[in-house]
Amino acid sequence: MILSCQNISKSFNEVPILCNVSFHLEDYEKAAIVGINGAGKTTLLRILIGELSPDNGVVSLSKGKTFGYLAQNQDVDSENTIYDELLSAKEDLILMESKIRQMELSMKQAQGAQLESLMEAYSRLTHTFEISGGFSYRSELVGVLKGLGFEEEDFSKKISILSGGQKTRVALGRLLLLRPDLIILDEPTNHLDLNSIAWLETYLLNYKGAVLIVSHDRYFLDKITGKIVELDQTRASVFSGNYSDYAVKKEQLRAIAMNAYLKQQTEIRHQEAVIARLRSYNREKFFKRAQSREKMLAKMDVLEKPTEASTDIHMTLIPRCTSGNDVMHIEGLSKTFGDETLFTDLSMDLKRGEHVAIIGDNGTGKTTILKIINDLVRAERGTITLGVNVHIGYYDQEHHVLHMEKTLFEEISDSYPGLNNTQIRNTLAAFLFTGDDVYKRVGDLSGGERGRLSLAKLMLSESNFLILDEPTNHLDITSKEILEDAINAYEGTLLYVSHDRYFINRTADRILELSGKKLTGYLGNYDYYLEKKLARQSGSAPADVSSPRRADTVSESRLDWQARKEQQAQERKKENARKKCEETIEKLEERLAEIEQTMAAPENATDAPKLQELAARQEELNQELLKQYERWEELSD
Repeated sequence: MILSCQNISKSFNEVPILCNVSFHLEDYEKAAIVGINGAGKTTLLRILIGELSPDNGVVSLSKGKTFGYLAQNQDVDSENTIYDELLSAKEDLILMESKIRQMELSMKQAQGAQLESLMEAYSRLTHTFEISGGFSYRSELVGVLKGLGFEEEDFSKKISILSGGQKTRVALGRLLLLRPDLIILDEPTNHLDLNSIAWLETYLLNYKGAVLIVSHDRYFLDKITGKIVELDQTRASVFSGNYSDYAVKKEQLRAIAMNAYLKQQTEIRHQEAVIARLRSYNREKFFKRAQSREKMLAKMDVLEKPTEASTDIHMTLIPRCTSGNDVMHIEGLSKTFGDETLFTDLSMDLKRGEHVAIIGDNGTGKTTILKIINDLVRAERGTITLGVNVHIGYYDQEHHVLHMEKTLFEEISDSYPGLNNTQIRNTLAAFLFTGDDVYKRVGDLSGGERGRLSLAKLMLSESNFLILDEPTNHLDITSKEILEDAINAYEGTLLYVSHDRYFINRTADRILELSGKKLTGYLGNYDYYLEKKLARQSGSAPADVSSPRRADTVSESRLDWQARKEQQAQERKKENARKKCEETIEKLEERLAEIEQTMAAPENATDAPKLQELAARQEELNQELLKQYERWEELSD
């Protein structure tokens, strides 16, 4: 075991963030920490690396083990070049190499015992140098740089002139070259393109050490992890398997917990109804029974209701009208910036109802294509023709469609003047903006909050052709899944750019890869695209994957249906018997009341034979009533 966390707790301003969080990590294990935004994932990482102290609990790193940590954003302040910055990770090998060169020079002048001693030391040092990767560290360095998306002409660039994303990639590269026993990464794929992410997946899978990741990239987690630590409602739960395994198990556990809660709530309401009914009879026997049930109810261990994630947004995408079958035709599209040509002679057609994803490396021009379609950027050549009744809704990753000086309320009301105050507030609440949040300035929102506001406007647009640029950026996993469900239910046409392979897998039915200034089409989702691309590269046809027989599913469904029908019939029968019993009880109580009234009448006060007859009848009715009470209690249970 390389890392152990025992009962970690942390609060900020008396608000608990983590409560008794416990998990461990074995040597060479690959694990991930998941949870909604604000669940405390980054806080937990900062506690693990000693940057933050827990209020309670202990973090233990095995003796002699090392760790490396990559934060989400790296402000690397250095005048080094990219190459020199990564080379500094191999300082021990560089010193060793320098010492070997010095020893080689010394051996030329040494003689006798001194030479023999130098040769022995030289042999030991070169052996250590070799097994430490001394003869390959420079090629390893170049491989890491290229894997993370840097070209050779970038190697000489100074760190100080790089963007934030480039600095984070440099920091990641340096960390990988340090080769600690435990690598801790916070959102490592944020600034990587698809090829770099795929390279990092392979690197981490083959890494001779443990890896702990915080990431919203579900495809990345599926490829790497064998353990998931979920943070939910300040608590931690550990699941074996990758993200998809966790998602299935989590839903099963939530369903079991919800069923148990609902069943218990039904039982509580039922017992309360029985107690109220027993008390209403105002008889000692039934009063005691009511007391007994109340005691049982008080001892019951009441289950908490399983809560939905607090970031659940509520989103539906419904086109205002249906477009023609031909939604868009692009022919001969070309674009250059200065001396750089992004793409030339692009052509494509989009049909009604298609969900198409554009993928490719950073800087190939994917976003530019979307901007040209939306008249935000002018193309040098080419034509774009929209079909009949096509209404575009645009989601821009830079949120140019938002007005930074407006409040959230004004942003919606000005764009959709037909909405009243209640409708605007309900819309914003559906995207988690409640109370005074609606009066915040758009310019003061975080990236994730702006994303949610843009999605709210997109939902209100009722467009039949959605164009989305990186729609899952800044969204947590729960919000991504809600967006995916909304898109899959959307009956209009969709064209989008995304690096989120899990999102593409769930929502795309066609892939357009922008590479080499050209578009290549693949009919299917991301997994199909990978399979087809590998088949093209190897020259072999993709394997046919058979689907499960539908007859089995139909047969199972029929059995389930029959079982439900039988259960429903039994429940109806029991309910009818209970109602009949209640009617009998009511009639018996009415008859007993009549007898009591007759016995209390003045004219019967001296009629002993009649009073005896009425008393005997009263006893018979009481016995029958007691049986009916017991029968009703049975049926109620």
